[in-house]
Amino acid sequence: MKKTVLNLKNKTVGDVDLDAKIFGLKIFPDLIHQYIRFQNAKSRQGSHKTKSRSEVSGRSKKPFSQKGTGNARQGSNKPPNFRGGAVSMGPVNRDHSFSLNKKEKKLALKSALSAKLTEDKIIIIDSFEIKSFKTKELYSDLKLFDYKSALFIYSENGIDKNFKLASSNIPKVSILNQKGINVKDLISFDKIFIEQKSINEITKRLS
Repeated sequence: MKKTVLNLKNKTVGDVDLDAKIFGLKIFPDLIHQYIRFQNAKSRQGSHKTKSRSEVSGRSKKPFSQKGTGNARQGSNKPPNFRGGAVSMGPVNRDHSFSLNKKEKKLALKSALSAKLTEDKIIIIDSFEIKSFKTKELYSDLKLFDYKSALFIYSENGIDKNFKLASSNIPKVSILNQKGINVKDLISFDKIFIEQKSINEITKRLS
């Protein structure tokens, strides 16, 4: 399947062949949702913690006599009903992540790419190389693409230093190496700008 290649001035400079098995695949919304859950769960810190009865300060000695005081019997001053006592069934350190096999991850990425292409939200750029590192100049060029937010995916050879500097000050614009492409970013950003030489790398990775 053919896709037009543009430059950063939004002018056509050629076309490129996209693998239909990656960019033209059937879309699986449930798998995309599962992958985003997987990413969110993996990023959770899981360090929330309250002290149990064995960890709060205090003595395990009986605070007062079993009988004759008029109070309810107590075996320690550490239970939750005492001031400064433990928390009953409180949170503990845990790992929130769950596993997702390689086939599911690949299929989710393909589905996300296919969904974006179907919506005409993927733009292939011939090169991210620019002459100046001035944010103003790059911003005026990017306005031609009418985007709400943009993700620029560059090849593993690296990204042009001027482009990196100029784009760093533009709101809702982010850059990402093709090795780091993920479903959450693909879905979250309005338009995805992919450097032409990254296409082969993405295709090889997901084939």
